[in-house]
Amino acid sequence: MISLQLARQLKDAGLQWQPAMNDFFAIPDRGLDEHVFVISDMLATLETLQGQEVVAFQGASEWALDDLATGELIWLPREDQIRQLLEAALLERGLLALHMESDLEGCRCTIRYRNQPLTFRARQADEAYAAALIHLLEL
Repeated sequence: MISLQLARQLKDAGLQWQPAMNDFFAIPDRGLDEHVFVISDMLATLETLQGQEVVAFQGASEWALDDLATGELIWLPREDQIRQLLEAALLERGLLALHMESDLEGCRCTIRYRNQPLTFRARQADEAYAAALIHLLEL
């Protein structure tokens, strides 16, 4: 999963989020930066019952944050979501070249822009895709 910092960069570059079931997100600047949340229609938590780990299903949860506008949240898109957004951004610009490579040093995402290859390096594929997407969004 990409970092909150990288997700902020995507948002600042103009990435729009249409929240959907199973999307991950963060609630920044409220002391919750280390927590990842997910949109779900049923809350399930891990608990210990009589010394055994169980999954407990909850119908509702009560918490100090009753609701937040989605604009206050930071979407943490998954690798497949970032790749799909990058592919769509490339197609929008009439560009079709996208290549991902990985080795012991990390990942390289290469796109062609104005007939020139642009390479974005990162530790993980989702981070490399995100760097390429940020580049396209900021053009």
